[in-house]
Amino acid sequence: MAARSGNISRDLAFEKASAFFASVVLFLAVLLFAVLLRESLPALRKFGGSFLVTGTWDPVLEQFGALPFIFGTVVSSFLALLIAVPLSVGAAIFINEFAPPWLKAPVSLLAELLAAIPSVIYGLWGIFVLVPILRDWFMKPLTNSLGWIPLFKGPVYGPSMLAAGVLLAIMIIPFILSVSREVLATVPQRQKEAVLSLGGTRWEMIRIVIGQHCLPGIFGAAILGLGRALGETMAVTMVIGNRPEIFTSLFQQGYSMAAVIANEFAEAGGLQLSSLVLIGLLLMLVTLVVNLAAKGILSKMVARASRGI
Repeated sequence: MAARSGNISRDLAFEKASAFFASVVLFLAVLLFAVLLRESLPALRKFGGSFLVTGTWDPVLEQFGALPFIFGTVVSSFLALLIAVPLSVGAAIFINEFAPPWLKAPVSLLAELLAAIPSVIYGLWGIFVLVPILRDWFMKPLTNSLGWIPLFKGPVYGPSMLAAGVLLAIMIIPFILSVSREVLATVPQRQKEAVLSLGGTRWEMIRIVIGQHCLPGIFGAAILGLGRALGETMAVTMVIGNRPEIFTSLFQQGYSMAAVIANEFAEAGGLQLSSLVLIGLLLMLVTLVVNLAAKGILSKMVARASRGI
């Protein structure tokens, strides 16, 4: 009886401790939001909703708008996702289903090492290696041949939205790859063998079995990579060009929300500082909205997969 009472007491203490830790996390999130909101109030009072749709950023005239930075952040992040997801999922399928045992460990280790590299190192590599390669071998030929298409319109400088998107893709591939590999490993071996025993090819096995079971998990991995891309600062700052304008061409320079904060926060004051804090608040809200939307979509995907649809 005494032992049972002791177990109940320990369970109750553990429950209260867990509730306390959860409350601390919630308190810190609310505190962060409150501080950002308080510091951004001067910019909110002056510009209001026009801050979201205005493209002017002039510290001299104290006219500020976040539209170019929102555009640069969203375009570069989704471009990175468009590049990284097929590469990551394809690599995960190869490692789990086709690669010989002696190759799996080195590739997995390499992916983990890529995830551990500081972003400033990626930025330096982007400046000295990626940007020249994209400029000379991709942007200029496409501009000369397909320059009449708005997406490929010149002039070509080097630092660009495309360079930022490609660099972000390289940075988030290890995260999506690692999660996708773990998701693919959860597929029961018996179901794979069942498809193959019925005369299915390896491609049909991957499409039917892995597609049905792993799509929600792969989608979650993609959202994880998107969250990483949205908040990236240093590497993007070094290759995007830092030009607060909106262009339809991927070969033109741009600016991201995190980059403008990093570049101007130290020397900002007054209304400019408040505008930068407001951009930080918007970045936080954009990330929150993306994750909430992804959670809703993921729940529907899991429900459909459980029903076998």
